[in-house]
Amino acid sequence: MHRTPLVPHRAGSAGPSVRPAFITLLIAVVVIAGARLVLADAGMQVMGMAEYSTLIPVVAAALLPLRQTLIVGLANLAVGILAYGILLPSMSHASRITVITALGASILVSLAVCRARIAAERSLKGLMVARERLTLLSEASTRVGGTLDVARTAEELAEVAVRRFADHTAVDLFDPVLKGEEPAPGPHAGPVTLRRAAHRSVPAALTAAEPPDSSTVTYPRESMPALSLRRGIPVHGRFTDAAESEECWPTDPNGPETQAPHSALAVPLRARGVTLGAALFTRSRHRDPFDADDSLLAQEIAARAAVCLDNARRYTHERATSVALQRSLLPQMVPPQPAVQAAARYLPADIEVGVGGDWYDVIPLSGARVALVVGDVVGHGIRASAAMGRLRAAVRTLADIDLPPDELLTHLDDIVIRLQNETAPFSAALDEDADAVAGADVGEFLATCLYMVYDPISRRCTAARAGHPSPAVVRPGEGARFLDIPAGPPLGVGGLPFETAEIHLPEGSLLALYTDGLVESPRHCLDERLERLLEVLSEPKPTLQEACDHVLDLLVDDRTRDDIALVVARTQALDHGHTVAWELLEDLSEVARARDLASLQLARWGLSETSFLAELVVSELVTNAIRYGGNPIQLRLIRHDTLICEVSDSSNTAPHLRRARTFDEGGRGLFIVAQLAERWGTRQHSDGKTIWAELALPPATVQAPAPKKMSRAAAAGMSASRPRQTAW
Repeated sequence: MHRTPLVPHRAGSAGPSVRPAFITLLIAVVVIAGARLVLADAGMQVMGMAEYSTLIPVVAAALLPLRQTLIVGLANLAVGILAYGILLPSMSHASRITVITALGASILVSLAVCRARIAAERSLKGLMVARERLTLLSEASTRVGGTLDVARTAEELAEVAVRRFADHTAVDLFDPVLKGEEPAPGPHAGPVTLRRAAHRSVPAALTAAEPPDSSTVTYPRESMPALSLRRGIPVHGRFTDAAESEECWPTDPNGPETQAPHSALAVPLRARGVTLGAALFTRSRHRDPFDADDSLLAQEIAARAAVCLDNARRYTHERATSVALQRSLLPQMVPPQPAVQAAARYLPADIEVGVGGDWYDVIPLSGARVALVVGDVVGHGIRASAAMGRLRAAVRTLADIDLPPDELLTHLDDIVIRLQNETAPFSAALDEDADAVAGADVGEFLATCLYMVYDPISRRCTAARAGHPSPAVVRPGEGARFLDIPAGPPLGVGGLPFETAEIHLPEGSLLALYTDGLVESPRHCLDERLERLLEVLSEPKPTLQEACDHVLDLLVDDRTRDDIALVVARTQALDHGHTVAWELLEDLSEVARARDLASLQLARWGLSETSFLAELVVSELVTNAIRYGGNPIQLRLIRHDTLICEVSDSSNTAPHLRRARTFDEGGRGLFIVAQLAERWGTRQHSDGKTIWAELALPPATVQAPAPKKMSRAAAAGMSASRPRQTAW
């Protein structure tokens, strides 16, 4: 909607209705004088016509400026003296004096009326301009800063100021501001380089297309924008010619030429002691130049806009920090696993909500198993991201000791409760902080989690969840459905146990783990979104990457208010060609038999080069199981990317790596295993424990660095060397 501009037309030019009225009144003076003469020649009464002569100055006082009113009055008086005083001899002397006196008095009255009218108009005009300025200031307060985007905030400032305040408005910011960073401190000496963040113009202010946004603009040292930034105050000026305009207000060298401004105003954008850039305003010749009042108004608008820009800059910096922290805490890639093929996606929430605490992980476990994890920390921002990183690290640590899913969630629940206690408002005892403590969110680290362990040998999946949505599964030849996993309380509630569910998954089954942001939408109910998820998962896709993209494309809309983590995994199986197991007796003579069985099996697999290391590891593990464990004792070999040697027994006592002293008879077995294996460890189960060790395969079998070969004497003498740090 078009509004009347704050600056009126120039005072030196008469308005469109003033000049015709002036000419009309001058003609009326002549016409009335002529009518008097005609009536006098006809012998008619002319005294009534004198009244019209006295009205002409009064009419001029109501329509014309003071100078033109005086001209009309003097012309009327001159014509009256000529007509009544000289050309009409029939009038009496008293009548002549009366008419001429009345005409002179009408001039004085008209001048007084005109002056009073002009004073009233100026007062009314001042009130209207003040009202318009307050309206513009109010509009700037409401329209500028509606978003937390730096570029959009600059555009809002340009949109508010153009037409009503200036013919052309540009907002130039320092380049770090657009990236959410703090610009270099002033003063800014020498040429100043800014980046054009926004510009708006009325059509008449340009002679060609304007330079595009985000173009670089360099202002010389003595130009008005550079002076404004260096001094920290508004600078305005009026230009008489194009040369002076170009010297003080240079055009963008990267853009086309624009019409030279008649008046320009540069205002620095400063907030919280930081100069963010400058707001530039220009007016063409059809408007009055900027004055001191305009400078104050522009300074007030710029000050409010600068605070909004700085808020957006700070939010951009915080969001970039949160996103960088979130990305660094999430897996950079999903490593290949013998148990599953997996693909994952993470989508942060929109810019208004901020980064959340969703995370996912694919953790390799012993025995070629894999753990699939998806979790969600309640809240958004850096704290949620930091809490997510701590929980993900805790899950990886607990997964490395091979805890069952329900026990792992129990330990994770204790960790979340400790995090709540660490972040509780300890300043509650201080009276001055009582209000802040009352509004503090002590449950900020409330979280949900889903933890699943899949064994490719038994093809069984063990899962438990803490307040998290159930995963979906698509078995070969079937449609998608949700797994029936007992729902546990969210992490951080405490006091309630978690339950585990075991599910048989055929080879080629598709698992989908996700966070609630995928199925929650303000436009649809939860049941509809869950049904939609099953429909999308039931549509087969060639690759897991395409399956992830397909799910996100069809379920994520523009109104999603939460971040999303999605993991899609296809189960694999290790058949008898990759694994073999033997039952052993509780007799030390079985150690030699175990070595022979392992050597024969490695020969069948074509891994004869690894036989020596495998025999040594199997010998140590079986010996420890027979001496310190109990029946049943089982030896299992698993071949995939590595060779895994596992020995299980019925004892729950876990061995520990230690340094044997010179004259100790034992304590060197695990030390040797730790030196020969890539990884080793112990996992507990319901009927005992399993000690496992992973050996690297030769380069001819797997493209990986081969372990250093050593003689039996070197292996026996390694007790004198320092044990290296193992992976777990």
